[in-house]
Amino acid sequence: MRVVVLGAGFAGLELSSRLSEELGDETDVVLIDKTAGFVFGFSKLDVMFGRTTADAVFHPYADFVKPGVQFVQTAITSIDATNKRVETDAGTFEGDILVIGLGADLDPAATPGLLEGGYEFYTEAGAFALRDVLAEFDGGRVVIGVTRPPFKCPPAPSETALMMHDLLVRKGVRDRSEITLVMPFPVPIPPAPDASQALLTAFEEHGITWMPERGVRALDPARRVAILTDDTEVPHDLFLGIPVHVAPPVVIESGLTVDGWIPVDPATLATAYPDVYAVGDVTSVGTPKAGVFSEGQAKVVADEIIARHRGQDTASYDGRGICYFEFGDGKVGKVDVVFLPGQPPVGTLAGPSIDLAGDKAEFGATRARRWFGQEWSNF
Repeated sequence: MRVVVLGAGFAGLELSSRLSEELGDETDVVLIDKTAGFVFGFSKLDVMFGRTTADAVFHPYADFVKPGVQFVQTAITSIDATNKRVETDAGTFEGDILVIGLGADLDPAATPGLLEGGYEFYTEAGAFALRDVLAEFDGGRVVIGVTRPPFKCPPAPSETALMMHDLLVRKGVRDRSEITLVMPFPVPIPPAPDASQALLTAFEEHGITWMPERGVRALDPARRVAILTDDTEVPHDLFLGIPVHVAPPVVIESGLTVDGWIPVDPATLATAYPDVYAVGDVTSVGTPKAGVFSEGQAKVVADEIIARHRGQDTASYDGRGICYFEFGDGKVGKVDVVFLPGQPPVGTLAGPSIDLAGDKAEFGATRARRWFGQEWSNF
């Protein structure tokens, strides 16, 4: 049995690892990604705010060595879901099962003036480049703005606002600076009321202006203002933006998407095509676009493949994920949330506390060990 896995993010790494552990050489797994290595999403903020370096958080795929798994670094040029065939710059790959985990791409150009008048921090390159920008920033009006949903890691804009507060305090320029957070939600984390209230309290305590239920429509670089979806204009000296998210072009061109994303069975992650699955940010499964949910979905698909190989039954996806997020002052909160079809999501908050910072570090360290065989502490 050959399984072709597109994308080596949380989903691709976990699925390939699970198949290798359970089936070893009984199956042939081809894992394809165009990049040379993996970076945890939360590490981008750590680099951006000077906690660590880009080199320290980079995990080369050369270290991902698993029995029965072949990693191929190449760009995917087309996907034929009917025949489970993929064309790449390195040739054609066909499988008995195809799993698509290519994530969500960013489209900064969809927001006029974003890159001319501000910075994005959701790509690795964007976040890493901001390390020097923030190191040199001497205070002023900071605006952190979401263009529109959906977007990856919903807590990240709030984390950025609180980490920016800490940075400006350390620099001694907080008293002559302003921080504004613009989000298209009524609260920072809608599925978790306790977490949202804790964040709103932290914003108030730290003098962070919260502007809910609107997004950023455009930037006017000449006047240095962000223009919101309700036509409000917010002046800034530094704008940090979350660009529009879209499915990768090769996925859209494949005909797999409906309303921009791949629809899947929420219990099994199966697409409308036999033996083709989609997991993570590229889907419209209904969970947040975050690595921990991608990982959970990958486990379900892996278990389905393993069960089919062994003639067994499997459990369905439970929609559960745990998300750690920075509260500033060295404290970390943890949200445990469940998304089930037809039901409102339910989330609970632990923390924020210093102790949970250690839990967050261990979350990353266990995956670095499992996927790359690395002992890594730069979290």
